[in-house]
Amino acid sequence: MKTLLLILFLGAISLPHIGQAQQRLDGIVYDVITKQRLGEVQIRNIGNNNSIYNDSRGEFSITASPGDQLIFRKAGYLSDTIIYKNQAALIVNLKEAVKQIQEVQVYGRRNPDDVLDEMKREYKKAFNLAAPKEAISIGPTGVGLSIDYLYSMVSKEAKNARRFTEFIGKVHEQNIIDYRFTPELVRNLIGLEGEDLQVFMKLFRPSYEFISTATEMQLRNYIKKQYEIFKLHPNLRPLRELPDIKLDVKKEK
Repeated sequence: MKTLLLILFLGAISLPHIGQAQQRLDGIVYDVITKQRLGEVQIRNIGNNNSIYNDSRGEFSITASPGDQLIFRKAGYLSDTIIYKNQAALIVNLKEAVKQIQEVQVYGRRNPDDVLDEMKREYKKAFNLAAPKEAISIGPTGVGLSIDYLYSMVSKEAKNARRFTEFIGKVHEQNIIDYRFTPELVRNLIGLEGEDLQVFMKLFRPSYEFISTATEMQLRNYIKKQYEIFKLHPNLRPLRELPDIKLDVKKEK
């Protein structure tokens, strides 16, 4: 009888602690850049192996104990792990996974404007971030600096987007040169073939500034004029390309 009473006494003492251990935790998940709420996010509590999805408004409710690890996952976003420390609520910010660009090809025969439009569609977010923003904003409280303008000036994502779109602009210029200054045009005009044709194309590749304004007749005259120089120096060859050398340069503090 004494043993039974002891068990009941210990059980009565432990019940409040069990009730306190598992608590209801509410929260909201946001996109860290756009500040929009994110739905269809999986929230998994490693402590009790409970797994749920939040709703379309980004809100969730899950049971957790202090010290539990909560993992947040969503397709297209980097996962995040948060340790529950008895907070009243959680605000979770997920960062979109950036697609690594291994190589950007230079298209020589497609219309350069079509290629550029395709790039803009594929990397729409980068071009939107890099686009110029209005500095002045007019709202109910008056005139002031635009939040979008300030963000585009100081954020790392916007700076990276501008560098990327500048690179795409350079690719577009090279596409325009390749689109007009073709081996077929040179071959038909001056009769070069094989290695000589390749050497001529490299040595006398016109600049974008010239190509962007030259008429078809001006381009043909340019090729003929450069061919006269080429004939005077039959052994002229382009310099060998130097290997890429990576320097470990540290930023000044």
